[in-house]
Amino acid sequence: MKSITIKGSERESVGKVATKALRNAGAVPCVLYGGDQPVHFSAEEKAFKSLVYTPNAHTVVIELGNGKSYNAIMQDIQVHPVSDRILHLDFFQIFDEKEITIEVPVKIIGNSKGVMAGGDLRLNNRKLKVKALPANLPDFVEADITPLNMGNKLYVTQVPTPNFKIMHPDNTVICQVKISRAAMKAAQEAAKAAKAGPAKGKKK
Repeated sequence: MKSITIKGSERESVGKVATKALRNAGAVPCVLYGGDQPVHFSAEEKAFKSLVYTPNAHTVVIELGNGKSYNAIMQDIQVHPVSDRILHLDFFQIFDEKEITIEVPVKIIGNSKGVMAGGDLRLNNRKLKVKALPANLPDFVEADITPLNMGNKLYVTQVPTPNFKIMHPDNTVICQVKISRAAMKAAQEAAKAAKAGPAKGKKK
């Protein structure tokens, strides 16, 4: 999985006044959990854009100066309800020898037989939770829709999961090919025509 580096600085004061001053200065207050004790830090809001405003999943390297560096994943985010400005971020520290769970996007590949025949592809889950060691975290879960005919579903058990586990029940549907209205209408008309049989010639 790709990693993003965030450069920030530790916070000495974590009160409301200090937090407001940080935001007014264009910085975002953050907390890193998962270690011996929480680490409070801040970084410029623009430093998080490539982490927050993307459908992709990333791990994070948090550099706080003085040789302090932490590997982490983003755990929670608070945004302003009107301006959408980032108000606060929570991170969780990760370690090479400990498995973690994270959401990653689904990547559709292949050409479905059902779609080519006029069906509609419906993506039931755009992201899936996976569990793995940090070094084995995938950038995405690859879902090959080539075998899907109209009416077929692709389940989580049908996708390759090298070195990671999908943390969803086996009956979780990733995507499916539904019969489109046009295809359904065509099928109904074909059924009617077949039932009616060949047209009889007119009597002279």
